[in-house]
Amino acid sequence: MPNQRVLTGITTSGTPHLGNYVGAIKPAIEASRRSDTDAYLFLADYHALIKCEDPEQVARSSKEIAAAWLALGLDPAGSHFYRQSDIPEVAELCWILCCNTAKGLMNRAHAYKAAVQANDASNDDPDFGIKMGLFSYPILMAADILIFNAERVPVGRDQIQHVEMARDIAQRFNHHYEPLFTLPEAVVDDNVAVLQGLDGRKMSKSYNNTIPLFEGEKKLQKSINKIKTNLLEPGEPKDPDDSIVFQIWSAFADNEQRESMRQDFADGIAWGEAKKLLFKRINEELAPARERYQYLMDHPGELEDIMVAGAERVRPQASELLRQVRDAIGLRAYA
Repeated sequence: MPNQRVLTGITTSGTPHLGNYVGAIKPAIEASRRSDTDAYLFLADYHALIKCEDPEQVARSSKEIAAAWLALGLDPAGSHFYRQSDIPEVAELCWILCCNTAKGLMNRAHAYKAAVQANDASNDDPDFGIKMGLFSYPILMAADILIFNAERVPVGRDQIQHVEMARDIAQRFNHHYEPLFTLPEAVVDDNVAVLQGLDGRKMSKSYNNTIPLFEGEKKLQKSINKIKTNLLEPGEPKDPDDSIVFQIWSAFADNEQRESMRQDFADGIAWGEAKKLLFKRINEELAPARERYQYLMDHPGELEDIMVAGAERVRPQASELLRQVRDAIGLRAYA
């Protein structure tokens, strides 16, 4: 039985943070080690252009995220690890899919609808400031998935709609032309935590509430000390299910450590002590990778060689599928 193809990408628009690690990097690396899985892991740098117009930030983020994946244990020889922009077939397929996708489907995308709703309150033009990158984002995501005919796409619940749209786009093409695309399935693992940030909202670069992955120990401690807490004093029982500190602890702890901290909360642990324990636990897990990460950041040539080799490995697959797509839609040689 052939291996399942699983695809995961991270947008290169900011410094990798704890939420990226817990929600995407760690589970993807674990999946890449399974004997029954072909893992496709990529840096979504085309997607970064939708939300970031600072070229230096996009370039720096791409380098940081690549180094983070590798430092945390990704084996590039045992997976398919590449930059999105190194696979030009993705952009060509995106245009072909644009020509076959109903605008009404894109009108229903959550991100676009949210942007229109925000404009309704402040501007007579519902599309004011909305760029085509945001509007057609789901088609680019569909191209990412379909160019390698990925079968499973691990996503958060907020991204399920985009995978469903990729299925719709694939089905429309398969019906109108030839059945060339596998219909992908969104995979939501409820055991994978969605971390809260320093302010209690979802940890996100957009909210500027993240804890970067590879800060030094002092900066990591300082970031953890900034986590929002309530005014309960030491000795007063605290609700772990309403605590950002406990939620992040749970993402890094095993079951025994989780239950021990839950009891500490019931016993009234001081917030300062809880944050000290949280820092120690996170630092224990990330410290071994920190040195490797810094080495890769200081040796960009080695990092570049790995990414170029990754693109060379996957491009023949992308080129062959695109050749079949071009033939199906009539873009053929004359003889």
